[in-house]
Amino acid sequence: MQIETRLPKVGTTIFTVMSQLALEHKAINLGQGFPDFEPPQKLRDALTRAMNEGRNQYAPMSGIPKLREQVALQVDRLYGRRISPDTEVTVTSGATEAIFAAIACAVHPGDEVIVLDPCYDCYEPAIALAGGKAVHVPLKLPDFSVDWQRVRDELTSRTRLIMVNTPHNPSGAVFSQGDLEMLAEIAEQHGLLVISDEVYEHIVFDGMQHMSMSRKPELAERSFVISSFGKTWHCTGWKVGYCVAPKQLTAEFRKVHQYLTFCTFQPAQWAFAEMMETDPQHARELAGFYQAKRDHFRGLLAGSRFKLTPVRGSYFQLADFSAIRDTDDLNFCEWMVREAGVAAIPVSAFYEVAPDAKLVRFCFAKSGETLQAAAERLCSL
Repeated sequence: MQIETRLPKVGTTIFTVMSQLALEHKAINLGQGFPDFEPPQKLRDALTRAMNEGRNQYAPMSGIPKLREQVALQVDRLYGRRISPDTEVTVTSGATEAIFAAIACAVHPGDEVIVLDPCYDCYEPAIALAGGKAVHVPLKLPDFSVDWQRVRDELTSRTRLIMVNTPHNPSGAVFSQGDLEMLAEIAEQHGLLVISDEVYEHIVFDGMQHMSMSRKPELAERSFVISSFGKTWHCTGWKVGYCVAPKQLTAEFRKVHQYLTFCTFQPAQWAFAEMMETDPQHARELAGFYQAKRDHFRGLLAGSRFKLTPVRGSYFQLADFSAIRDTDDLNFCEWMVREAGVAAIPVSAFYEVAPDAKLVRFCFAKSGETLQAAAERLCSL
């Protein structure tokens, strides 16, 4: 039997490829974006307690009420927006599921979706499966800022929504207040929906504020705002995220969600709810925690031949390797695994058409020992 593929441009993701290479060469994996340290012990204890208390069957489709209430309280506390936990918050099986469900409920065959390159690799496949077309608008180099005039130029009568990501993966750029103003103006003028990938919402550095769509009422009323408990609590493998959206958008979102995963791992929901209620400091301290890792990693690489780009948020560092080797970024990453025993991600993997830039992405969500060992190898190149 043969089946005609619905995703002809999709193969094995670059994250899987580089992680496999790292395993084969016993390399230090700074490629895939996951911490190599454990979640807080209190969170793990709360998970165990929830399982032992019998929270092991199906959760409510939209998420347990206590967790949705904590999300609503957080949105109010951080962004000054009051939302209903019953009709505007949905717990999902990871942010990727939330992104897929938002696209599936909002995009119809023939619709166009603006995506800003470089962008995370799950966006375009979901758009294609919905019958839509991804319209790629490159961010401006070297600072990965949005060219809002270029966005305007790409709008057509078929444009349905725009996808944004702040703090940005892979660059670490963050939206400014001006970006929110421009996006709100464009979305209102053209009747666009917005999907905002905010999984690194608590990881913004140097005293800057995270510019969530939830901060601006004109954007919040037309946005699916998506975040991740796994990124916040160092447990990416638990795959729990959430989507905040107005009542009407949430109703459509849940129509897809209920037939996609129906519900999400219940013990983890109780654990996150308990921690958000009893340890709100964790999220507040996350920026400082990761800023220290950013600064430590950058300091360790100060003597290398890599040229490091600024990082305003997330836990990724881009590095220009042009002084080391004259090749494309994929070949460089493959060579670096073999030569230095360190895995990274080629930035071209995040583009439809990659620019002439020699950049790789390192993840610094690692222990000090891991960063030290990796930096020693990288400084030898």
